[in-house]
Amino acid sequence: MNLLKATGTIGGLTLVSRVLGLLRDSLFVRLVGAGFASDAFLVAFRLPNMFRALFAEGAFASAFVPMFNARVADPEGTGLPDGLAFAEMALAMLLPVLLAMTVLLEAFAWPVTFALSGKFHGISSQQFAIAVSFSRMQIPYLLFISLTSLLGGILNSLHRFWVNAAAPILLNLTLILAMLLFHSHDPLVTARNQSLAVSVAGLLQFLWLAFACRGAGVRLRLRRPRLTPEVRRLLALIWPAAMGAGAAQINLVISTALAAGLLSHGSVTYIYMADRLNQLPLGLIGIGLGTVLLPTISRQLSGGENAAAMATQNRGLELALLLTLPATAALVIAGDPIVAALFGYGRYNAHDIHATAQSLAAFSIGLPSYILVKVLTPGFYARHDTKTPVRFAIQSIGVNLALNLILIPTIAHMGPPLATAIASTANVAMLYVTLRRRGHFVPDARLKHRAPRLALAALAMGVVLWFGEGRLIPYVHAGWFGRILAMGVMVSAGAAVYGLATLLLGAFSRDDIELLLRRKPA
Repeated sequence: MNLLKATGTIGGLTLVSRVLGLLRDSLFVRLVGAGFASDAFLVAFRLPNMFRALFAEGAFASAFVPMFNARVADPEGTGLPDGLAFAEMALAMLLPVLLAMTVLLEAFAWPVTFALSGKFHGISSQQFAIAVSFSRMQIPYLLFISLTSLLGGILNSLHRFWVNAAAPILLNLTLILAMLLFHSHDPLVTARNQSLAVSVAGLLQFLWLAFACRGAGVRLRLRRPRLTPEVRRLLALIWPAAMGAGAAQINLVISTALAAGLLSHGSVTYIYMADRLNQLPLGLIGIGLGTVLLPTISRQLSGGENAAAMATQNRGLELALLLTLPATAALVIAGDPIVAALFGYGRYNAHDIHATAQSLAAFSIGLPSYILVKVLTPGFYARHDTKTPVRFAIQSIGVNLALNLILIPTIAHMGPPLATAIASTANVAMLYVTLRRRGHFVPDARLKHRAPRLALAALAMGVVLWFGEGRLIPYVHAGWFGRILAMGVMVSAGAAVYGLATLLLGAFSRDDIELLLRRKPA
């Protein structure tokens, strides 16, 4: 399969989702602003986001997909029916666990919200009760997104990547419609309606994947739960995989809780909005690469194609650097005009914009490492090693916690994002060194030649943005047309400089462009 083609398909759909997500967030801050109501909703919303990355997407993508692919590719088996039988066994164990967990979380929503927020900074018991109610409204989403992830893992293994990649669009559309149809002049009412819409969106995502599976001839029957050897092995892989894949989300949860407990109202909103912008390139590049690399590498290793698996990892790392480094430069250097253009409306004032841009710069320093985690961890998971990434993830979580405690008193809302970025970089370093030591990843000559040149090209683009940023400020505070025009000019200028620099420095060649234009998916 053409790695760039498959990643582009997922990235294109993720782009639609992320653009809708930015529209959703822009409407949200315009109607709610940065204060207790927004912080309470976003703290509650952190639980579904964490669970999706920590358990649903992270654990199932890394534990279920290689096992499913091994059954499908087994020459002594029956192919897809063998894989679906395994999926039914997994579903039989997963469903009762999820139902029980949903009931428990609803019952213990108070301590869960406390853990996520540190009871916020200087709020009353009545206000905290509102935050707890927001959490209870969003908890059912965890059940739906977990079932969705199981179905999505099957479809990804069948190379129907686009269906699963399109599912988040439903979440953003549902939340946008809820704001447009049911918003109120009271920010707490709007935040409450958004909390209800989260669970409704989870149900819609599950139904979307269920119908897509039926269209692909995949029909899972409900079985009686049984702890077969395959299920035991899956369960043994899930928990460490969840920790390994979700380290960044755990770091964000820690950062959010410390910010809510130690900083003034609005800080959680600054950090969340900055993270949303930081997630745009992460979603377009990291999620797309991770989704394609895991089943591709696991199939290659299952077929004894070790050299092909090594080449796939090299091209994945090269593609990650090609697309990530310019995004990093843009978000670090031009944060103020970007935030102003997207969120500078209504209740979101100039102070909020600047604070969000500061948090964005701190987050974006670690953008390459957030994406490289997605590229490197398939090298472990495809070999059924989930323990090593979790060990490194736990160490990075410790680094994040220590840095939060050091940085929050000194640089306030910039502390948690910077701590997260440094912790993620430490995680990548440990993953990379271990793969090299085991001989599971060796940079080839092409990667060694291009990586430093890509960095220089991104630096050149950053210099141009540095000098041009001030000229954009008057336009990003204008109407919609002025904002769109200013962002279009900035993106076009940055892309042109970066593209020209990659060609002049030899990081990308005309032959590569012609090959991509001619190439068709296998």
